Order: sequence, then C-alpha cells, then structure tokens
Amino acid sequence: MSDMDEDEVLTDAEEEVETQAKEVGGDEKVQVSHLTQETISEGLSLLSKTGHGLEHAYIKLVLKDKGLNDTNIAAISSYIHIRLLDVSNNHLTDLSPLASLIHLLWLKVDNNAVASFKGQPFAQLPFLQLLSMAGNRLTDIDGLAAPSLERLNLTGNSFMRMDGFQGGCFANLLILELRGNQLDTTDGINLPNLKELYLAQNVIKRLEGLEKLERLRLLHLRENQLDSLKGLSAGMKCLQYLNVRGNAIADENALQSLSLVSTTLQVLVLSENPLVESSDYRVSVLTFLPELEQLDKDPVTPEERAQALERIKELKEEEIPEP
Repeated sequence: MSDMDEDEVLTDAEEEVETQAKEVGGDEKVQVSHLTQETISEGLSLLSKTGHGLEHAYIKLVLKDKGLNDTNIAAISSYIHIRLLDVSNNHLTDLSPLASLIHLLWLKVDNNAVASFKGQPFAQLPFLQLLSMAGNRLTDIDGLAAPSLERLNLTGNSFMRMDGFQGGCFANLLILELRGNQLDTTDGINLPNLKELYLAQNVIKRLEGLEKLERLRLLHLRENQLDSLKGLSAGMKCLQYLNVRGNAIADENALQSLSLVSTTLQVLVLSENPLVESSDYRVSVLTFLPELEQLDKDPVTPEERAQALERIKELKEEEIPEP
C-alpha cells in the first residue's frame, strides 16, 4: 500500500454520484419510460452456464438511465439467472420485484429514490456480495439483512449515525463506504472483519469506537472536521493506510494517538491540514511513526527517518531524570 495515492482509494462511482446528487431534486417531475423487451435485450450480456450446468443464459443486465419506476421494473423479475444487475440513475423506491433474482451476486441501485431498507428483498438474495445504494435517500440500515454481503456502498445518503453496523448482521462485510453523509462521529460500528472504511466528506469531529475494528487496513476520513486523532486504538492491529486530508489538525500534539498504530501504519495522508505549514512537519510526524513508508504523496527519505530517530533519542534523554 505504500505506493497508493490518496485519491486512488476512492471508488469509480464517486464523481458520478456527486453529479447526480446535484442534478436530482426532491420534488422535480421525473420522466418515466416503458421498459420494453428490446430495452432489456440491449442490456443483457455475459453468456454463462446456468446453475445446473445444462443450459446457458445471460447473467449481466445493465439498465442505467432508462426511466425505470417501481411499476415497470417488474418486467425483469422473470430473468432469474441474472447475477449482475445495474439499475442506477432511475426513479426506484421499491426493489421488491427483484426478490425472484435469487442468484444475484452484484447489485447497483445508485442515484434512485430509495428511502428505507424495510420491505426490500435483500434477505431473499442469499448470494448477494456487492450492494451499491449511493445517492439515494437512506437514513439508517434498519431492515437490511444480507449475510453474504462483502461490499456495501452508501455514499451520498443522509446517515447521521452508524448504529446497526454490527458483526452479527454483516459478518462477511469487508468494505463499507459512507462518504458524503452527515456523520459527526465514528461511533456505532462493530464489524471485526471489516478491512476498508470510507468516511470522507462527512462532518466527523470525534473518532470513537474504532477499537472494535481489529482487521481494518484502510481508514479514509478526508474532508471532515477532526482537530485531533485521539480515538485511534491499539486494537486496530492491522491498520496500514490512514487518510485525514483536509481536516483541522493544527499541531503535533493532536497526533499523539498515532503511536498506537505505529507498528502497522505504512501510509499517512495529512495534507491540507494547518499542521503541514510548519517547517519540520514531516519529521514531527515521523517521531510518532518511525516506521512509516509514505507521508502524503512522497515516500519517507532516509534523511527524514534519521532526523526523526535523532529527535526521538533527544526526547527520551529529556525524560530521564538527573541523579
């Protein structure tokens, strides 16, 4: 991960979600189109063997920007062999017609009008591994049951809390995206198997509850309102990448909690914080993270590491009381 640029960890759909969110108004008149057999046929691809292996069927269906609503989406319910479905950029609020698509592995419903998980068919989709609901009107995950889910994208909704993200309900979840919501804390999440957590562009002021994320490797907190990294935990035994670009971290005292993850952290992004204006910014950071490989976009140089080790030595000598 040492070669990872901070912008590379964002999903491909980020710009599309943000653009759609600006364009779609809550009360604007929507244009609904009929979903014809021809339209469905044009969206089908990836011919594959069916479950019993004796027949072939198309397993991917893309129906983006087709003016779909809750009525005409029922036309795809008979395509029971579909495994990959994209119905982004439509006008859907009710996904229950998808309940018959029991072989779904991958479902994108970005930029629709879904306001609740209650009554949705996810509990009837036992193999669903990826679910993207970016740019909808969701405020909580009450009603979401998807035990096989490995990646969940809820970017650009209206979440204010992360309550409900518990390991018992999402035991296999590895990647969670909640960018562009209204979260003010990281508290409420208890997903011991989670590996990547994207929380950029919220209003987070406090790091809380992170000690439960024992397998987390990547934490993305760009463009929030953090003035301290207090809340990082020694329980985060696998953390390798931390992005806090564009927050309000002003002095090195706010970085003290970095020492709790110093043995695993490889990449730290702190650019666009007030702290970076100081002349010895990089060396100051390395006193907390002497094994860091990359700070912002630049690798740590041998000279910087040597200066940091010398400063650590001096600080330890100052702590030794005179006889």
